[in-house]
Amino acid sequence: MGHDHSHTHGITATGRHRKRLIAVLAITLAVVLVQVIGAVLSGSLSLLADAGHMLSDAAGVTIALLAAWIAGRPASDQRTYGYQRAEVLAALANALILIVISVVIFSEAIRRIGAAPDVQTDIMLFAAVLGAAANVASLVILRGAHKESLNVRGAYLEVLGDLLGSFAVIAAAVVIMVTGFQAADTIASVVIALMILPRAWSLLRDVVDVLLEASPKGVEVQMIREHILSVEGVTDVHDIHIWTITSGVPVFSAHVVVEDGVLNARGADQLLDKLITCLGSHFDTDHCTFQLEPASHSEHEAHQHA
Repeated sequence: MGHDHSHTHGITATGRHRKRLIAVLAITLAVVLVQVIGAVLSGSLSLLADAGHMLSDAAGVTIALLAAWIAGRPASDQRTYGYQRAEVLAALANALILIVISVVIFSEAIRRIGAAPDVQTDIMLFAAVLGAAANVASLVILRGAHKESLNVRGAYLEVLGDLLGSFAVIAAAVVIMVTGFQAADTIASVVIALMILPRAWSLLRDVVDVLLEASPKGVEVQMIREHILSVEGVTDVHDIHIWTITSGVPVFSAHVVVEDGVLNARGADQLLDKLITCLGSHFDTDHCTFQLEPASHSEHEAHQHA
């Protein structure tokens, strides 16, 4: 006996915040253009690194938007969950892009050690300040939404890294202006590269958890077991599984052993309603599938396997 409750293939967490992502994409592309021009005119590697990081952000947001569109396509007999997992694959691409960008920046910075060219600090400082202001605006746009979607979280972390990168470029420009220490530009590039890696790793780890169908963060299987056992008529529960299809779409299933007298038509329906309410209220899980098993059948299975 199975029961499926509130299982829909509607708008995903990323899809709900599509307009925010589009706004961030427009801001990011505009700043990338300004920073690339500024890097060429000023000769600043750190500014070019920051522009490269922002370009990777733009690519990541574009991938997230495409994934949200794909994920919104309806389910079919061949793909019963639709294309919602596409968002997770996009987040994986974001993480890999971040890693590649950081390695490229770090390699170029190492190559320039000891041969740092003269940098035009006025252009460098202007472009960096503009980039910082744009990043602050993007963070405000994404605030709150990053807690609901891996893709929005990826974009948020990338923009946050950009902001820190812009601060590093600003600091390097000020140091060069005050002391004439040209290597500050190269050092800032290394700092930017090192800042990217931890964020990329964090995002990659979360993506792997989803792909390996790990339990959602903050959900304890033992607590779920205790809540189900507290429902009147339930004697045991086993084969508990809880995983995530994509951001904001947790799924739960379990075999629930109940007293024989409960499994009449009305009793089973009431029990399922209680179980669904329990899961929905305590664990924010809308898609619950329960297989109800009479206690006598469970004892028979146990005897067969003995």
